[in-house]
Amino acid sequence: MRTSFLPYCLPFIGEEEIAEVADSLRSGWLTTGPKVQRFERDFAAYAGVKHAIAVNSCTAALHISLAALDIGPGDEVIVPTLTFCATANVVAHLGATPLIVDVDRNYQLSTEAVMRAIGPRTKAIVPVHYAGQACSLQEILALAGSHGIPVVEDAAHAAGADYQGAKIGSHGRAVCFSFYAIKNMTTGEGGMITSNDDELAARMRLLSLHGMSRDAWKRYTEAGSWYYEVIEPGYKYNMTDVQAALGIHQLRRLDGFIRRRLEIAAIYDAAFSDLPEILLPPRLPGRNHTFHLYPIQLPAGRLQLNRAEFIEELRARNIGTSVHFIPLHRHPFYRERYGYRPEHFPVAEEIYRGLLSLPIYPKMTDQDAHDVVAAVREVVGASRIPAVRYFEKGVLRDSIAAEL
Repeated sequence: MRTSFLPYCLPFIGEEEIAEVADSLRSGWLTTGPKVQRFERDFAAYAGVKHAIAVNSCTAALHISLAALDIGPGDEVIVPTLTFCATANVVAHLGATPLIVDVDRNYQLSTEAVMRAIGPRTKAIVPVHYAGQACSLQEILALAGSHGIPVVEDAAHAAGADYQGAKIGSHGRAVCFSFYAIKNMTTGEGGMITSNDDELAARMRLLSLHGMSRDAWKRYTEAGSWYYEVIEPGYKYNMTDVQAALGIHQLRRLDGFIRRRLEIAAIYDAAFSDLPEILLPPRLPGRNHTFHLYPIQLPAGRLQLNRAEFIEELRARNIGTSVHFIPLHRHPFYRERYGYRPEHFPVAEEIYRGLLSLPIYPKMTDQDAHDVVAAVREVVGASRIPAVRYFEKGVLRDSIAAEL
């Protein structure tokens, strides 16, 4: 057993990031300035899009995107239940109704559930690229297009992900990324919106800084002016140059980070493939997997422990884990405000009961990964429900007692 605790996740910050932040501090540009512009240009080039708008969180990115599409009271926005609360919270902030729907067994937004949910008040669909693998984007975009509904992608997990030969970020009207401390790349806190829609991008940029007229951040430079105008009431969502200083170098490391995540995922895949008590993360065709998360499921009836007990057993062996996510419909606000019930979400409910995420991040060593493997296998071995032998039509079979 490990002698020290392995955290669920840690960021990787190099000397280049530290030097760039120090340069920002010395320059006097602490808020939005030239490094934000540089980061935006770099990210747009990486994602293969015309516009990238840096903001202070993915929550801000989602909020601005929907606000720029004039989502408001009386409107409905479709979101999956298996996501972080921010995906739906921003809809409520705008006075609209989050129309929460079920997912497929691959954890991604169910296209069939979306089809059933679309109605006359549906004004946007927000699919989530869960765990760092793209959802069924082609089907969702086609369905949305047939109804004239815009798609705003929640790509909080998906920086660096590909879909059908193109980077996530280049498909929907607006695509929202997170650079939170434990994401694929980080600016501490921060986010980005990408878009190929010139008009929408201009409005999102306006909304990101109080609705102030173009280049308002330049008013303290020699090229700037004290005069500005508020075009419409916006938000205080701009990214700082200190954050962008991190992002410039994190973006350069992103593909290497993803390669390391894939190496750790391969260790887990090989180690757990023979365990019927562990369901591995699904892989979908036509896209890569960045493995922001490595979610496993504990199928019902295979272990004597429930998910919470399994997590505690790993913690006792110095392995940190997490759960992604408590489905939206289970939270009191959504349950009480909108009347959502577990029976409305049978697939998400089945997934959630045994869902947990194992550590996977670039700072992990191979030994760290093997320590996780050893702990998981030990807990499974100690809590496995014994198989029983029985005859079926004259054939001796092995099975799990709970399944008989």
